[in-house]
Amino acid sequence: MRAILALEDGRFFLGESFGLPVSAVGEVCFNTSMTGYQEVLTDPSYRGQIVAMTAPQIGNYGVNDLDDESAAVHVRGFVIEELSPVASNWRSRGTLDEYLKKWKVPGIQGIDTRALTKHLRSRGAMQGCLTTEDITPEEAVARAKAAPPMAGSDFVKEVTPTSRYTWDPEDRESRAWTIVKGDGASTEVTENGEIFEKLPPVKHHIVAYDYGMKRNILRRLRQEGFKVQVVPAETTAADVLALKPDGVFLSNGPGDPAALTYVHENLRGLMGKTPIFGICLGHQMLGYAFGGKTFKLKFGHRGGNQPVQDVATGKVTITSQNHGFAVDADSLPGDVEVSHINLNDHTVEGLRHKSLPIFSVQYHPEAAPGPNDASYFFQEFAKLIETSR
Repeated sequence: MRAILALEDGRFFLGESFGLPVSAVGEVCFNTSMTGYQEVLTDPSYRGQIVAMTAPQIGNYGVNDLDDESAAVHVRGFVIEELSPVASNWRSRGTLDEYLKKWKVPGIQGIDTRALTKHLRSRGAMQGCLTTEDITPEEAVARAKAAPPMAGSDFVKEVTPTSRYTWDPEDRESRAWTIVKGDGASTEVTENGEIFEKLPPVKHHIVAYDYGMKRNILRRLRQEGFKVQVVPAETTAADVLALKPDGVFLSNGPGDPAALTYVHENLRGLMGKTPIFGICLGHQMLGYAFGGKTFKLKFGHRGGNQPVQDVATGKVTITSQNHGFAVDADSLPGDVEVSHINLNDHTVEGLRHKSLPIFSVQYHPEAAPGPNDASYFFQEFAKLIETSR
């Protein structure tokens, strides 16, 4: 079946449909990760977006339950160059095509994703329409133009939980998967032969604001000794402090950080009263709580190969990122310092308060997908809590 991907500036691409043959509109962006398409599809930060993968062939290892980063697929459409005709992996429980059909998400293959990516890098991320309907490309372009913009959107309310809950109370979902059986003291083998590392004892109890949090963040927090109580995005500072947490974590999430004024206000009520660690959207929310602002990037940072430099040490790490907005360094007050910068465009990648126990990074220390260079930040959060007591 024919499919059309049309952009609001008039550019369009003709390809072949896969997934569910329906229409969708949203901001078209690209991700440069070589693997991890299932994690991308289920990352709530992609709410409202049509995502193109730059790797030439997608779907070759299928899908499985363990790689879901949330309870649903959040992208509005999926764009690839070639859908693998074979899904081959011992963990696979189905194909990408079946997976998108299950979640009622359209896909398009057979287009020049290199040309699409170069166009978005040149012109910037823009609204698009992905459709299998019997309409002209010009009609699809008109639908893209009519789509609401990403700027000013609050998608957090669509993905945040409706009530608070304790993550993984039985300590089953947070165990790290491994291929090393070990001596049995540090690992355990399940009935189907999978091997997991045993979890450490709980050292700290924290509250995590869920703005659209990936599951691997929760897993990594528990693996570092945190017991996590998750709360919705609109939870007040008073309600969080009433839980008497050792610290507060701010998650990733979708949409425009400027639109989330209720979050900014809640965070101001927490500053100086508890240690805080934020990532991605949580990092941008802290920027506003400090008194700063954000701006929209031309085409965003999405993928597992973003170079970031620690300003204090000069050390460079390769990071996993997914965001379309950045904190404006010039808008920050004097008691907040920029701790990390992106080496591609020198945008802000980390913040630290000079006197309060608060820090944040724009990228994803938990990766999934991507490198684990930055996973040490979960240990840094534990140290911050211990030194703040």
